[in-house]
Amino acid sequence: MSGNVHIHEYVIPGETVLPYGIAAGPDGALWFTQHKGNAIGRITADGKIASFPFPSPDAGLSSITAGGDGCMWFTAYQSGKLGRITMGGAVTEYALPEADSGPFGIVQGPDGAMWFTESAGGRIGRFSTAGELTRYDLPRPGSFPSFIACGLDGALWFTENGGNAIGRITTDGDIREFPLPAERSGPVGLCVGPDGALWFTQLLGNRIGRITAQGHISEYALPSENARPHAIVSGRNGELWFTEWGANRIGRITVDGEVTEYPIPTEGAEPHGIALGVDGAVWFAEECNRIGRLLPPSRGSSGKA
Repeated sequence: MSGNVHIHEYVIPGETVLPYGIAAGPDGALWFTQHKGNAIGRITADGKIASFPFPSPDAGLSSITAGGDGCMWFTAYQSGKLGRITMGGAVTEYALPEADSGPFGIVQGPDGAMWFTESAGGRIGRFSTAGELTRYDLPRPGSFPSFIACGLDGALWFTENGGNAIGRITTDGDIREFPLPAERSGPVGLCVGPDGALWFTQLLGNRIGRITAQGHISEYALPSENARPHAIVSGRNGELWFTEWGANRIGRITVDGEVTEYPIPTEGAEPHGIALGVDGAVWFAEECNRIGRLLPPSRGSSGKA
């Protein structure tokens, strides 16, 4: 591993909580969901950790993102709810009509509303600042929408883990789907890249994908077999970072498709969510009850392992 790449891990106090999603907050800290601990966690740049319980038991907290209201928004997959937490730790929950809809990915849209995927329900949802809920059924059954991101074209883009496609929905509810070249690719994570395209992980296909606003798809194979890439985030220096759940590594890919992998010190860490911190470091959630922090190589360094 390059000498100027450093990974540090912070142990979350208490019993196993299974940290899953993670995102940077407006307060400069990283906020993360605790899938088993049924709480929202907060970690500062110097590693101080706090936890805030979620009211409903066994909620299955999943993805988390910053909202335009200065709060963090998150999904409760098992209880069929959306959650909101203030920087002071006050939690509010919003129930969807069906408890088994399986809300998973969530992001703020260009219209200021929170947009989310309903994995089990096969829908895309919109929750306005006034509390109005709108839902859009996807064309194909079993599409299992997962992560969602706001594209530079003003539309919402999402992965269809079961449908083997990338979806796009406008704020008016018009839906379009782009099938992936290979069968059973299992797309999961999704983000806007430094080049303006949408980049996504293929959990089963062992590749990183790229799709333009026009629907042109490129794919890049990963060096490690069965890496099971999960979440992805854009970095500061024109690169993207992603978690390799199966290979126990953090991956880095340039917009030209060059891939570098960095081993996580703890074996069997099971990294899932990933986020870019205000400190310039890459933060990630490990189901082994840790939060990881990777300080990227400086610009101009290859940083190869």
